[in-house]
Amino acid sequence: MVGRTRILAAAGVLAAAVLGAGLALGGVAAFGGLGRETTTVRAIQASAAPVSAPGSPAGALSINDIYRRAAPGVVQVTSTTVVTVPADPFFGNQFFPTQQREQSLGSGFVVDKAGHVVTNYHVISGARQVRVSFSNGASMKAAVVGADPSSDLAVLKIDASSRALTPLTLGDSDAMRVGDPVVAIGNPFGLDRTVTAGIVSAIQRAITAPNGYTIDHVIQTDAAINHGNSGGPLLDRRGDVIGVNSQIETGNDTSSGGNVGIGFAVPSNTVKTVIAQLIRQGRIDRAFLGIGAVPITADLARVFRLPVAHGLLVQSVQPGSGAAKAGLEAGSTQVVLAGESYDLGGDIVVRADGKPVASLSRLRDIVAAKKPGDTVHLVVYRQEKRKNVNVTLGRQPAARSG
Repeated sequence: MVGRTRILAAAGVLAAAVLGAGLALGGVAAFGGLGRETTTVRAIQASAAPVSAPGSPAGALSINDIYRRAAPGVVQVTSTTVVTVPADPFFGNQFFPTQQREQSLGSGFVVDKAGHVVTNYHVISGARQVRVSFSNGASMKAAVVGADPSSDLAVLKIDASSRALTPLTLGDSDAMRVGDPVVAIGNPFGLDRTVTAGIVSAIQRAITAPNGYTIDHVIQTDAAINHGNSGGPLLDRRGDVIGVNSQIETGNDTSSGGNVGIGFAVPSNTVKTVIAQLIRQGRIDRAFLGIGAVPITADLARVFRLPVAHGLLVQSVQPGSGAAKAGLEAGSTQVVLAGESYDLGGDIVVRADGKPVASLSRLRDIVAAKKPGDTVHLVVYRQEKRKNVNVTLGRQPAARSG
């Protein structure tokens, strides 16, 4: 059986069966139940960097050194939601539905001296109140500056002295290679500032965001990540953040949702772009093409005598989208090859803005670099004829349909 990927979601007791890995604390937890009410954060000085171990790359730190440097900037995020409990004629609540508060835990980290904190969108989604606590036990309210379900990222703001904050540096996720060592710091199951270590197991993975869209260029790691690690940093050997831990693969174990050695982190280069816009304007406006497509395989091109060997078969066109207005056509003849279904007879996209597009991630990257209202120039094949199509991009809907 195929394993199940779980968002490390802060979901509360009643939603414990939903995909997720923030840690629910209980259905009747009260506001501010974690930590004392204070706005004082004591600065913790990191030790000077030691000389790298023999054989280590220049600038590489030990796990302990990375932890001592980064842990003061890692926080615990507690979100409180209010849920409605339906009437139960057999156990207590006989006649009317009631509301109760639920708390759940995630992780996050400080990114600047202004008090901005990065975490996952799913950690704070639907929260009535969000609190951030530090390694010295200090806890304070946090305001949500902005959230982006499509990348599963959110930015919080706390009112704390800049001298007391330890921002973590966002590194270059594109520089990571399979086998590179990484360290994760977070609050799995409420065990604050837990550090685990591993390697980059794979790069260029794609995972599904909370709203159904795809997050590209994701880093896979075997560093142990569990419920409560959501929003915490994945760090490279120099202690720079190269990802935000977001999801885990649970294999066939759909009950415990524990770590099986496969975790996923949103890459830091995506994080940089998203949080800059969230801090500046509180939201992300994404360009939207409006097609569903699958890449052409060599067997598909050969068996069905397609006019090109590489490109994207348009499988659906969303009504009202830029693609629909430009006249792009979806396939309508269903075929099956090697157990996979395809809809043939529609357009085949081969180039976008002059660049070949043999994969969905390539086309998404081209569209992602634009704004709503921009134009993307497509080269498509319709039957045997090559056509040029200009599509005015729309705004990405809040959630993916279909």
